[in-house]
Amino acid sequence: MPNSLLKTSAVMNTYSRFPLTLVKGKGSFVWDDKGEKYLDFTSGIAVCNLGHVPDAVYGKVQDQLQSLWHCSNLYHIPAQEKLAELLIQNSFGGQVFFCNSGAEANEALIKLARKHGAEKGGSNKIATFKQSFHGRTLATLSATGQEKIQAGFSALTNDFIYLEFNSEEALQQLKELDTSAVLLELVQGEGGVVPADQEWVNKLAEICSEKEMLLMIDEVQTGMGRTGTLFAFQQYGIKPDAVSLAKGLGSGFPIGAIIASTEAAKVLGPGTHGSTFGGNPLSATAGLATLEYMVQNNAAEAAQNLGNYLLEKLAELKSKHIQIKDVRGKGLLLGLVMDTEAGPLVNRLREEEKVLALTAGPNVLRILPPLTASKEECDQFIKSLGNILAEA
Repeated sequence: MPNSLLKTSAVMNTYSRFPLTLVKGKGSFVWDDKGEKYLDFTSGIAVCNLGHVPDAVYGKVQDQLQSLWHCSNLYHIPAQEKLAELLIQNSFGGQVFFCNSGAEANEALIKLARKHGAEKGGSNKIATFKQSFHGRTLATLSATGQEKIQAGFSALTNDFIYLEFNSEEALQQLKELDTSAVLLELVQGEGGVVPADQEWVNKLAEICSEKEMLLMIDEVQTGMGRTGTLFAFQQYGIKPDAVSLAKGLGSGFPIGAIIASTEAAKVLGPGTHGSTFGGNPLSATAGLATLEYMVQNNAAEAAQNLGNYLLEKLAELKSKHIQIKDVRGKGLLLGLVMDTEAGPLVNRLREEEKVLALTAGPNVLRILPPLTASKEECDQFIKSLGNILAEA
């Protein structure tokens, strides 16, 4: 039976899937099971940062497939060790722990913060921010500052205190709270593509330093060049104690990681944390090939330049279409704030223009091109979006 005709109740109904079956991808484009070609400005939700099936990663993975797919972390894994070295060389030093996803990476940060607090003899509370998103495991949805994500899963872990994002009042509260760490996104992705204010981040980092709280940055979506630097924290001129990574790290192969300062990493000794699949030969090879390409080809800088170009074009659209209320974001993590729900716009782009985009909350269109996209592909996206807005 052709894929397009398959209907099954065997897969749990946890996703509101689009009526589309993708079977092939290359660069900025994907094809469905009917042979239709789509411009993909979702990048698999910020995963395929080098585009679909990038040659630089494909070749290395093919080689690894011929030798060893998996061994446990009871043994040394060369690709994992090389990837860890490259990550710390291009971040802030320290050490790396590997896992399989963004949620697992944030779970590792949460455990790191709790252990840090326990060893200090203080609180195990962690401050996070409203409208944040940190994952869907029980601990990470507890960390997420959105009631709609948490609904139906009580009782949540009570380790988290939710503060207002970009709020001076939140900084005053943080000074008075007994917390072991702060966990934040520097651009709230699921929360509407909202960047943190520079001055606010500076003050936040100062408070963390003064109170000896861990400053932990969730870079699951913002990392790996997405915002115009390899990591978003590098744009803010701060040095975190730990960051979480996933999504774009493996070009589609499941891999997550945390990078922690040498001092912070000390609290997680043998037996305190682990992962069966984390950083196995196959995923680590994909991650290493991805990062090597990004570093050697200045992929983050290219993303910044292309992001500036796309922002200009989106601003021009805004001047022509009253439906667009705001344009915001960093690099190639961009959001259009609409005056109505963005879901119908996503559907019309897909159905009428063969262009894939996403939402970020009810009224924000989220735009996530590959870092390797061309200006011509951005122009195609702008033309398609303009066509839909003009008809509306």
